[in-house]
Amino acid sequence: MDVLVVGAGPAALAIATALLEQGVSVAALALGDPQERWPNTYGIWGEEVDRLGLAHLLAHRWSNTLSWFGDASCPHGRDYGLFDKDRLQRHWLDRAEAAGLIWHRGRAVAIHHTSNQSAVCTDGGSDIWARLVVDASGHDPVFVRRPDEGPVAGQAAYGIVGRFSAPPVEPGQFVLMDYHSGHLTPDERLGPPTFLYAMDLGDGVFFVEETSLAQAPPLPLAVLKERLTRRLAARGVEALEVQHEEHCLFPMNLPLPDLEQPVVGFGGAASMVHPASGYMVGALLRRAPDLAAAIAAGLADPELCSAELARRAWAGLWPLELRRKHALYRFGLEKLMRFPEAQLRAFFATFFALPAEQWYGFLTNTLSLPDLVAAMLRLFVTAPGSVRWGLMEMKGRELGLLGRLLRP
Repeated sequence: MDVLVVGAGPAALAIATALLEQGVSVAALALGDPQERWPNTYGIWGEEVDRLGLAHLLAHRWSNTLSWFGDASCPHGRDYGLFDKDRLQRHWLDRAEAAGLIWHRGRAVAIHHTSNQSAVCTDGGSDIWARLVVDASGHDPVFVRRPDEGPVAGQAAYGIVGRFSAPPVEPGQFVLMDYHSGHLTPDERLGPPTFLYAMDLGDGVFFVEETSLAQAPPLPLAVLKERLTRRLAARGVEALEVQHEEHCLFPMNLPLPDLEQPVVGFGGAASMVHPASGYMVGALLRRAPDLAAAIAAGLADPELCSAELARRAWAGLWPLELRRKHALYRFGLEKLMRFPEAQLRAFFATFFALPAEQWYGFLTNTLSLPDLVAAMLRLFVTAPGSVRWGLMEMKGRELGLLGRLLRP
């Protein structure tokens, strides 16, 4: 094979499909059944999925989208969608298998490199050879190495899909962030803030999720479950039927991997989670073709050694501008993790008062670096004094993260 992809989740299928469409021969190594249903839900902004031409893969789409940061709602004026995860999975699986994807089963336990090939050893005793290995095994990757730069913040969420004694949100509505906290004690409001992420799924079914944006260490799921129950109870709402429980925990501020290593990462393994919003599926869809093109161009040279092929692939995935933006996002998240609830509310109220193209581009990582800096400067100028002071105050590793803009 030209490329072996390790993994069977969204990142693995996205890059395997993109490589096959470049004419590259691809095998994939799955720990379990690659047809096994994915457990989590995946959201995306309507405009983003429209530009990708994949709106037909949505299970739900809302135009009534808003957040709550104070007494009045903050309408977003932009559609939001929830993927039909089965349809999304089949979209990639069908295309990949039709193009010749070969599946292997087993756990990757070791890897050996020669000058122009790599062999992945499985727990079953097999060696799978390829010119390049792409590790798409998730946030705790099998082979990809990244530096240790201190505590890693996790976004944690506990959610339920079900039927309730009364609508937890308005019918036909999607709530991105609801920071109402009247159900908490004064002491609890001094601790890490959490918000409600919720949506009407139709036919009397709703999805409600208590979410912690990012904390190091992450907020325990038991705390989030208890807070969600109390939030609903304060509204006179009780869960009558739980159809699905969602447990979500993933790292937000991972440093970039070592871009000189001979194994290439993609998805969580390559630190592709948006450090300020937690989104990744849109990035997988947008960036898989770029990485695939860089790999295909390298493979076209039969004399190119594996180490140089990997370097070119990493450069295709993480060009200089994206590395600088990643540093800026990590700097911003470090600030937000220190903000108490009142300061965080004020920050988000200011953020979503920016021109729509600025806050949308920030959340989807589609702004150019100059436009991203311009958006952040505009936010600083228009924010209340408490937020400006919090953004100026340097603590811990913030200055070092900001320095990555110059030397990412």
